[in-house]
Amino acid sequence: MGPEPPLLVYIDEAHIHQEADLGDGWAPIGERLWVGSHTPGLSAKVSFYGLYFYNAGQVAIWDFPCGNTEHTLMVLQRLRALEPDREIILFWDGAPYHRAGAVTTLASELAITLLPLPSYSPDFMPVEALWRWLREDVTDHHCHASAEELTARVSDFANTINRDPFTVADRLWTRTTLDPEEEKLRIPC
Repeated sequence: MGPEPPLLVYIDEAHIHQEADLGDGWAPIGERLWVGSHTPGLSAKVSFYGLYFYNAGQVAIWDFPCGNTEHTLMVLQRLRALEPDREIILFWDGAPYHRAGAVTTLASELAITLLPLPSYSPDFMPVEALWRWLREDVTDHHCHASAEELTARVSDFANTINRDPFTVADRLWTRTTLDPEEEKLRIPC
C-alpha cells in the first residue's frame, strides 16, 4: 500500500449572532411572527472557522473573537498539529487575511499547500453548506443568552454530525464545475 493521500481541507469563516435567525416560521394570517429574545442584540456574535476534512467526511468548527490574520495563523498551526506528518492541501476564499504575507509564509513553513478558490464562488465552498446546516439546527428561532452558550451548542452540533460521515459528505457535496444552463438563471445577460 502506498503513502496516504493528501488531506483535503476546506476552510471558511462565519460570524454567528447570538440573536435568533428567523428563517421561516408560521404565524396566523395577518399576524406577526414573534420570537422571544434575551440576547444583547445583533452586535453580540461569535466568529467561527469551519473546516471540512473532505477525505474523512468530518468537520471542525473553531471559535475565535473574529476572523483575521492572527486567528488564521492559529488555525493553520492547529491544523498542522492535528496532522503532523500528512500532506495538507487547503482550499479557501480570497479573504484579505488569507492572502496576508504572514499567512502564506507560515503555511509554507508548515508544508500546507494553499489553493485559493475563484472569487465569488460559493458553489465551490462546501463549508457554505455547513453554515446553512448549522443555522437550521442551532440558530433558527433560537436566541443564545451568552457567547458561551452559542459556542457550546455549535460544538455539540459538530460532534453530532461527525457521527455520520456519509451524511456530512452528502450535505457538504463539493461542486467541481458549474452548469452553464443553471448559471444563466443566476446571472442575467
